[in-house]
Amino acid sequence: MRSSPDALSNYGVRVSSSSTGFDSSGYWYEPDATRIGSVDVLNLLRRYRAADQEMRRRTRDSMGMGETDLLALRYVFRAEREGSVLTPGMLAKQLGISTASTTVLIDRLERSGHLARRPHPTDRRSLVVVSTTDSDAEVRKTLGRMHRAMIDVADALEPQELVAVARFLSGMIEAVELADVDAHEQPVA
Repeated sequence: MRSSPDALSNYGVRVSSSSTGFDSSGYWYEPDATRIGSVDVLNLLRRYRAADQEMRRRTRDSMGMGETDLLALRYVFRAEREGSVLTPGMLAKQLGISTASTTVLIDRLERSGHLARRPHPTDRRSLVVVSTTDSDAEVRKTLGRMHRAMIDVADALEPQELVAVARFLSGMIEAVELADVDAHEQPVA
């Protein structure tokens, strides 16, 4: 059954009737003010993804970086958090770009003061890519308040709600990762 904007309010979801996408979803159901429906959840997820993409665009603009640059920083920060090393070749593989393009990217981020090359701790023939103190501080300054707000939202959930959200998001990740993007080219049996 389809739900109304009132049902979303019952679940603590703040939306205006003009931004819910209820009329634009293409589905026609009787409103149910007591239950949030699957389409409502997917519409909210779509809105979250759009808001996240817009935030990433603003972040790139404020830091003067491209999308791949910011993604490279993210991979470097992750490796550092995990206590692992990240070579230029490993970064190229994670970004899905050539090693030549990765060299250009690292050169650019090194010139801007975001990354540095250092000798590999165990392989004298190799280098690793590390973040700079300034880079870490800039990202924390740019994204810190938003990350804190997101943590506050998650912290406000009850344990059973956290389990439900984690199960839902894990299922959505799996659905997206398993999506056959070439399905339109394959004959239907």
